Amino acid sequence: MATQRVLPQSKETLLQNYNKRLKDDIRSILDNFTEIIKTAKVEDETQVSRATQAEQDHYEMHVRAANIVRAGESLMKLVSDLKQFLILNDFPSVNEAISLRNQQLRTLQEECDKKLISLRDEIAIDLYELEEEYYSSSCGQWDGVELPLCEAFHRQDIWGSPETTSDPSCANPEDTDHLGTQESIQCNLNSHGSSTSEQS
Repeated sequence: MATQRVLPQSKETLLQNYNKRLKDDIRSILDNFTEIIKTAKVEDETQVSRATQAEQDHYEMHVRAANIVRAGESLMKLVSDLKQFLILNDFPSVNEAISLRNQQLRTLQEECDKKLISLRDEIAIDLYELEEEYYSSSCGQWDGVELPLCEAFHRQDIWGSPETTSDPSCANPEDTDHLGTQESIQCNLNSHGSSTSEQS
């Protein structure tokens, strides 16, 4: 059970004023509505003519209806003042709402952290399995040297592409030297044959 808070004197007086305004407005609405119902009753003949009495009753109804409207507007203003009073002075409720929101956000943060940690562990396991598969296969060897995973696949893509195969500029330097040696030998043989023919 929540303990009743002790309000300062100014706030206590303000609340008493609100309570008095509420009772006065409700009493005004009830009294004016009762008088309007009484005015609708048809009375016997009096010294005042019926037309005069009807005009007087009509005017009284208008005045009392205006009083009811004024009391209703005063009640609406009272509701607005009460809301403003709660917003400006109800600090425990505001602090409780802030604490509740902080707790909800912390719970959400913990859930996100758990999901991120779980995702990190799954990625680490998958990466370990990929590395094991890579190093146990022939893709991880290049001229007897173990290459990193990305470098091995990069070289494999370069040498396996049709552009590299058709373009001599992208060939292996050792293969290029070997082809150049064969071309030199062929040119020497051709020149030697030509000189022999001329001498004969």
